[in-house]
Amino acid sequence: MNYPDFAEFFLDVCLDLSLVLLGLAFLLTVVRIIRGPTLPDRVLGLDMLTSVAIGFIAVIGIDTGFTLYVDLAIALGLVGFLATVAFARFILARGKTGDDTERQGVTEMDDDPFAARGNTVETGKSR
Repeated sequence: MNYPDFAEFFLDVCLDLSLVLLGLAFLLTVVRIIRGPTLPDRVLGLDMLTSVAIGFIAVIGIDTGFTLYVDLAIALGLVGFLATVAFARFILARGKTGDDTERQGVTEMDDDPFAARGNTVETGKSR
């Protein structure tokens, strides 16, 4: 086996291995999105799906030799970043995560200086 044949064989093996690993990452990320106990976990999973999709596009671009796939990967990266920022702002504006369910319904705290005014832990505002 000469050098160009070995290089082509090695590239094919690496591309096949990377597609298998990206497929495994995709499946594990989908499981994380489905099982994610909180909304931020799901948003992080969606961001990871975007990264895996960029990886798929890059591997297919290397396999086919088309340089157009690089532009598609860059565009998908920008859209994925903007979607992650939008989800983060939504979570910030919503102000709730899965951890807040433990605190819901708690109306008084020990040594709370505002308890006489009727404030609650849930809203932080007076009634």
